[in-house]
This record gives sequence, structure tokens and C-alpha cells, in this order.
Amino acid sequence: MDLLVSAAWLRQEYRKSDVRVVDATLFLPDHGRNARAEFEAGHIPGAVFLDLDEVVDASNPVPHMLPKPEKFASRAQALGLGDGSRIIVYDNSPLRSAARAWWMFRVFGAHSVAILDGGLSAWKAAGGSLESGKPVIRHRHFTAWEDRSQVRTLADMRENLKTHAFQVADARSPGRFAGTDPEPRPGVRPGHIPGARNLPYASLFTEDGHYKDEAGLRAAFAAAGIDPEKPLTATCGSGVTAATIVFAATLLGAKAPALYDGSWAEWGTAGDTPVVTGAD
Repeated sequence: MDLLVSAAWLRQEYRKSDVRVVDATLFLPDHGRNARAEFEAGHIPGAVFLDLDEVVDASNPVPHMLPKPEKFASRAQALGLGDGSRIIVYDNSPLRSAARAWWMFRVFGAHSVAILDGGLSAWKAAGGSLESGKPVIRHRHFTAWEDRSQVRTLADMRENLKTHAFQVADARSPGRFAGTDPEPRPGVRPGHIPGARNLPYASLFTEDGHYKDEAGLRAAFAAAGIDPEKPLTATCGSGVTAATIVFAATLLGAKAPALYDGSWAEWGTAGDTPVVTGAD
């Protein structure tokens, strides 16, 4: 199974016993939309809903931090996602949040995971049907396991200011990166991590919400001054859209692109972290 699958491919595969389809739509408060309600109103047949606002470390004040592996395994089991499943993740979100779910599954040991290119809109455009309501789920065993080798912490990011061991790609908008636009979260300083380069996640997608082809992705990375062949860590506001950079780099053959889980919600709140404003 490829990392990125088409709606046409999924229409041929989604009824197979080992395929599990996951809706990982996430909205921010200012979107004024309810992801779970929209899922129950209409979703790919057989899909389950993964609540990215809930499958987090609730003890950490930083939003969307990775949960403990036991919590993730418990939620996966409750959604009928088990060892040996082929998991296809999609979303209907302007944040392209399926990539965050893809990355989490990989961290927690499920490596047969793909993203539906174009999300729910591509499914509907391909003639795919929808079903409504809450799915009937049969629990499956999901082994609790964790590989944090591609997760970066605040301490890692501080150390990188000295060593420059990896590139830092910031997925936020140019205005937020430069500090000219206000941060949506109170108490978070505007700007970016020193040395980071701006690679807005929207630049990785076509107008209709599909990932760009290889040439398009390479051009987006090059425009940002990022080499996907070299060590790379992605960051954003709270670790969600950064996952699109990790996913796109993986599509381009990057071996171990990492994600700074705390992202700007953590860095911009800490009182002793250096912050740079401006385009560079």
C-alpha cells in the first residue's frame, strides 16, 4: 500500500476485512464547525472518527501533545483499529489534519497507514457514497508501542540552536511566521524560532486539496530553502499542520523527518526561548 492513495483505489479496497478507514477531521474554534457532528452527518462507509482534540496528553497544558502509548492503544482498540490493519486516514478540514493522525499512528507502531489524497471531497468527487450515524464497532487488539525517534522536544529544539543539527521548517502562514499577524492563542508571542524557514502547509497542496506531485513538492521545499534529503524537523502552531511537512518529505524519500510536538504553542509561551520576527 502506498503512503498516499486515491479515492478510486479506496473504492476498490474499503470493503476488505483488513482495511480500516479513519476520519481525522479537526477544526479550530474560529472555524465554527463541529468535526464529530459532521462525521455523523456523512462519512465514508465503515469509517470511524478519531478525535484529535481528545487523543492527547490531557495533563500537559500545551495543546495536541502526544498521549501515552497506552491511551492511544486504548482509543485505537475502541475504534476497531488493530494489529494487522491497513489504515486509511482522511479529513474534511482546511488544516489537512489527516497527516497528524498518520504521524501519530506511525509513532505508536502502526506502519501500514496511508492518507486518502484529497480527503472527503475527493471521495465524493469519485462517486463514493456516504453513510450517516455512529458506526457499530468491533474492538480489536492494538499493541501499545512507541517510537519517539522522530519526535522532537523543547530541549531538542533548544540544543539545535547551538548545533544546527537539523533544519527547522515552520508550516504556519507567512504572517504568523513573521510575527505580523497575531497568534490565535492568548499569551503566545508572535514570531518564529531562530534559523527556522517558512514552508506554509498550504503550499504543499493543489487548489483542490490534493498533495502536489513530486515536482511540485520539491519546488515548495526549494522555495522555502529546505532540503528534504537532509535532517529536518517540522513545526507549526500546535503540531498539526507540521505533520503535512513530515508527510510530504516522506513522500519525497526523506528517511526520518521529525516533528516538534510542542511547536509554537510551547516555544512561543516559554519565557526564556528566543523569538525572531520578520520574514527570515
